[in-house]
Amino acid sequence: MSEIVNEEDYIVVKPGIDVVASMAEEFKDEMLSAINSTKGAVVIDLQGVEMVDSVGIGVIIASHNTLNQSDRKLKVINVTKDVYGLFTTMRLNRRFTVEGV
Repeated sequence: MSEIVNEEDYIVVKPGIDVVASMAEEFKDEMLSAINSTKGAVVIDLQGVEMVDSVGIGVIIASHNTLNQSDRKLKVINVTKDVYGLFTTMRLNRRFTVEGV
C-alpha cells in the first residue's frame, strides 16, 4: 500500500515497492483516489522502487492522461538510473516531468 501525502497544492504518492503487474491494480486505485482528492498536481515518488514493468508504466501513463484532461500535471521523482533510462527510451519524459535520484 502506497504512502499518500497531501500537500497544500499537490499530492504525493509513494509506492515504496516495485511498480509491477502484481501490485498494479492496487496502485491504479490509489492513483485514482489521489487524483480525485486534489485539484492540483500529483507527484509519484519512486524512492525505494527498483523496477517498473509495462503494466506499471501503463498505470502511470493512464494517470498522466487523466490529469491532463483537467490541465493538471504529473511529476515522477526519485527515479533510479535504470528506470529513468526506461522513461527516456519511451520518451515519457516529454509527456511529464521525470527527475532522477
